[in-house]
Amino acid sequence: MMSSRPWLRRASGSRARRVLLLVAVLSLTGRAALAATVKPGRETFGFSPEAPYRAALLMDRDSGNVFFAQNEHLRWPPASMTKMMTLLIAMEAVNSKTISLDDPVITSDWASKIGGSQVYLRAGEQFPLRDMLEAIVVASANDAAVAVAERLAGSTEAFVDLMNQRAKQLGLADSEFHSVHGLPPGPGQKPDLMSAADLATLGRKLAEFPEIMKWAAISEAPFRNGQFEMRNTNHLIRTYPGADGLKTGYYAAAGFSVTATATRDGLRLLGVVLGTPTKQGCFNEAAKLLSMGFSGYRAVEPAKAGQEVGAAISVSNGKTNSFTGVAESGMRFVLPRADAQELKVEVKVPAEIKAPVKKGQPVGEIVARKGAQEIGRVSVVAPGDIDSTSWWGRWF
Repeated sequence: MMSSRPWLRRASGSRARRVLLLVAVLSLTGRAALAATVKPGRETFGFSPEAPYRAALLMDRDSGNVFFAQNEHLRWPPASMTKMMTLLIAMEAVNSKTISLDDPVITSDWASKIGGSQVYLRAGEQFPLRDMLEAIVVASANDAAVAVAERLAGSTEAFVDLMNQRAKQLGLADSEFHSVHGLPPGPGQKPDLMSAADLATLGRKLAEFPEIMKWAAISEAPFRNGQFEMRNTNHLIRTYPGADGLKTGYYAAAGFSVTATATRDGLRLLGVVLGTPTKQGCFNEAAKLLSMGFSGYRAVEPAKAGQEVGAAISVSNGKTNSFTGVAESGMRFVLPRADAQELKVEVKVPAEIKAPVKKGQPVGEIVARKGAQEIGRVSVVAPGDIDSTSWWGRWF
């Protein structure tokens, strides 16, 4: 049966009209502010119908080695992923003893009215910094982000200055911050901008804090003594095996974005997807990136620092007859799966050593090779002192 609405039939069969429909729902205010920041010759903001995202990156979270990158230095509005820098500065303040996770954070009238994703803080209401940061991580709470920024720097403007200073220190050359929360810019305001490469660097830094990763892996959490239930905005936590973080971002003119972390079999990956037209598409693309990493690479750890390695070493003239050496430092590789199968690890230690032996004294080595190529070498050291049993041995 033919539709009585021919315009609807034409729209459903036309890619051009689908794009127009998508553009129509974009935030006009946000897009106008974004377009005002674009320099001549720079790509303008908006979605390409041929691409599922505007930029993407996949890396090994431990080493920072990049496995995949596309438009990784494209400057794009990170939306709520702006809060990753807010979180970093807060956690570094905790580490430096400037503030404690148990210290109270009072909600200002401005923070209570900020809007967007929130935990509905009331003016004058206070919570420990710990609860505020958890609300930022899990619920992407804009009100909590403003309250934390005001507590640490006195004002959001002063805190934004700290964000830009820290960005420079970290070498985030594609980033500029104008807010602590990442909401779309209003008239006369500029958007926050970051690249996939900068978000990956910031994500790696943020993942160094166990508290952040603990909160980022939570699917749901109570707030205000259980009166409000926070649900993690990162759907991968509930749908992707091994997902353990980190932060999502969205507003209409910027699209859906995510900085995603996941761990399987000792391999810790970090993926960034920027500017997808749909929420599900964002998570799907992030899952594809992570799965590409897990299927293509393998983490191999022949030795951990302090781990006993090799055969027992006999001790002549010693108060102890033998000992087993330990790895002076860890040895870990992330390799393409085909290369990992070729990895050969050899522990070289002597059958016997003469006392005295000092703790930390090199007594051998671990050598890793891929085919004929050496790719790693770590010393094997004595785990403790071993004195000589003879007067002669103690002097010579």
